[in-house]
Amino acid sequence: MRARQFFITTLKEAPADAEIVSHKLMMRAGMIRKLSAGIYNYMPMGLRVIRKVENIIREEMNRAGAVELTMPLLQPAELWQETGRWDKMGPEMLRLQDRHEREFAFQPTSEEVVTDIARQELKSYRALPKNLYQIQTKFRDERRPRFGVMRGREFIMKDAYSFDRDVESAGKSYEQMYAAYRKIFDRLGLTYRAVAADTGAIGGDRSHEFQVIAETGEDAIVYCPQSEYAANIELAEALPLLAERAAPTQAMTKVPTPGKTACADVAALLGTALANTVKSLVLATDETDDSGAIVKSTVWLLLVRGDHDLNEVKAGKVEGLKNGFRFATEAEIVEHFGCKPGYLGPIGLKKPVKVVADRTVALMSDFITGANEADFHIAGVNWGRDLPEPDLVADIRNVVEGDASPDGAGTLAIQRGIEVGHVFYLGNKYSKAMNATFLDEDGKPKFFEMGCYGIGVTRILGAAIEQNHDARGIIWPDSIAPFTVAICPIGYDRAEDVKVAADALYADLTAAGIDVILDDRGERPGAMFADWELIGVPHRVVLSDRGLKEGQAEYQGRRDAEATKVAVAELAAFVKARLAP
Repeated sequence: MRARQFFITTLKEAPADAEIVSHKLMMRAGMIRKLSAGIYNYMPMGLRVIRKVENIIREEMNRAGAVELTMPLLQPAELWQETGRWDKMGPEMLRLQDRHEREFAFQPTSEEVVTDIARQELKSYRALPKNLYQIQTKFRDERRPRFGVMRGREFIMKDAYSFDRDVESAGKSYEQMYAAYRKIFDRLGLTYRAVAADTGAIGGDRSHEFQVIAETGEDAIVYCPQSEYAANIELAEALPLLAERAAPTQAMTKVPTPGKTACADVAALLGTALANTVKSLVLATDETDDSGAIVKSTVWLLLVRGDHDLNEVKAGKVEGLKNGFRFATEAEIVEHFGCKPGYLGPIGLKKPVKVVADRTVALMSDFITGANEADFHIAGVNWGRDLPEPDLVADIRNVVEGDASPDGAGTLAIQRGIEVGHVFYLGNKYSKAMNATFLDEDGKPKFFEMGCYGIGVTRILGAAIEQNHDARGIIWPDSIAPFTVAICPIGYDRAEDVKVAADALYADLTAAGIDVILDDRGERPGAMFADWELIGVPHRVVLSDRGLKEGQAEYQGRRDAEATKVAVAELAAFVKARLAP
């Protein structure tokens, strides 16, 4: 490709609404242009990257035995109503009506549609296993779209769905996809971690996220440097920090703590460690009748150590909280504790509550908690002596750096990551809801065992940039760069020798199958170099009249601090060698 023929639209400054590095650089490099909030035009430079990402995904999915299809952007409401998700999905799902007032969803995902295909087409166990995938536009109506392609409303995603006859076969399909994803992200040239994850609203009971490591990542990734253990913060198991509960050594004492509502402030006032305090969090669960009216509410008190944070995902797995919970209202808190938030604790309750203690809290002794009276706390509290044993003991906190790894191999570390892929084992959640069956070997109908596997194609662009950039711009891995090599001839429009040498090198590299762009715009050297550094082309060759007279050209990798002089006669071979895998 020649630069004059291509569409290059770089900017010196990013728009004011661009917040993070990837958003700023994609705008400045002319890869995207905003059309509406969270909706972008993918310009030719950005589309080249998208196509390269798609090609890698497609090749590895096909190699793993998946079969490509395309499902419609608009999906009839009836399919979503079969699974109950039409009502459960929030305003993120864009709903619309056609001229006949029939309701549709603009696809945010395609479990229902692909399950409908399976129940119509896969009649026998002999047709299994099958894995169907698409690379397709999705739409999720984010409340506050931001960060460019990282949290947009319209995006491109690869979603795949496996269908198997039993749990064992479904496990094999899951492992095939897990292995394929590793190959995909290896080929993309990104530093990533595959971490055990919570299945969330999509359902199922086995899940891994693929997280691109970046300091700006929204997700906290927990891992053990001494082993293969890795999980996201929502799933990472927090082992108790005490081996056993020590015997009481203090008398229970009510102490004044005027205006001190935070555990850290209480600990500082009392001259003790924050780890000696216990934090109280109050939740509520509701029972409803057939009309949806609340007929009964139960208040729960969750206790975590003062220096720890509640993990709401883990809390949602506690028996009694599994069907959903909310934070209690102030009126409910006052009714049960006799006090407004800030001084709450498990002693002196006005009405009974369900008490859930984190594993570490259940082993604490002589701890400090709220007195259920404004401006007072209670010190020297002990289980069994001063208050009953908790109703439930569970892992309900976030792990922290330095905690013991659940696999016993060492201590945990935490880093930031950007989720770009997710694999789920769904089981028969969707097939059962939609009565999607096949005839098994015994002639009896059986529900499909399913898995689903997603990759955020456009999100990968943002994640790759967040991981690979410097003050000058983007640094693309070779495999997904819009162009692999930029030939930058100085005076292309004025010096015939330079033009001839540049055209010859361009022809040679193009014939070798290398994705090369020749900058024939006649730009000044500084402006030309700045463009390709901003765009992030990983290899640059500079030809000049002075250099050619000396038989020399300059090569510089995007991460190189300085250029390397190369004999013109050896230039093509040198560049090809640098590109060799």
